[in-house]
Amino acid sequence: MKLFLTLNLMFISFFMFFIKHPLSMGLLILIQTLLICFMSGMIIYTYWFSYILFLTFLGGLLVLFIYVSSIASNELFNFPNNKKIFFFILLMSMIILFYFYNNLNWMNFIFNNNNETNNFFNLLMFFNNECNINLSKLYNNQNYFLMVMLIIYLFITLVAVVKITNIFYGPLRSFNKG
Repeated sequence: MKLFLTLNLMFISFFMFFIKHPLSMGLLILIQTLLICFMSGMIIYTYWFSYILFLTFLGGLLVLFIYVSSIASNELFNFPNNKKIFFFILLMSMIILFYFYNNLNWMNFIFNNNNETNNFFNLLMFFNNECNINLSKLYNNQNYFLMVMLIIYLFITLVAVVKITNIFYGPLRSFNKG
């Protein structure tokens, strides 16, 4: 199931580069958020974090939908034929990539499983009770990449929102400097 979700997530991410209409981009971001929430819920074994993440993204997407629908013209959804071939090749290469992904143990290669980290997590698991064990699974070696990507994504989103709201022209309400 995780493999299927990851494959769909990567396909939607690559598909995002070729869409020009902002409302369809918003729909793809909503689908991608839903897939990320399902995947993080299956990894952590609790869906509270996923629920909060989905509600946060949904609120942001509602604001983006209102903003974009006020400035976007009625464009048609066109999909040129030469890009269909590219997507077919991309999809086939992703299927082959995930076939090799299942056969290779790349997590040991990346994280190197040093003894200090393992001893720290064993000590942490020993002193925690049943409720906190689920929370510590959020920050262990298996979920490290997911957490780092989530932190980077939230930081980039924060910077983008600050830059968008500091523009003194356009459909957003301008600031009074007097």
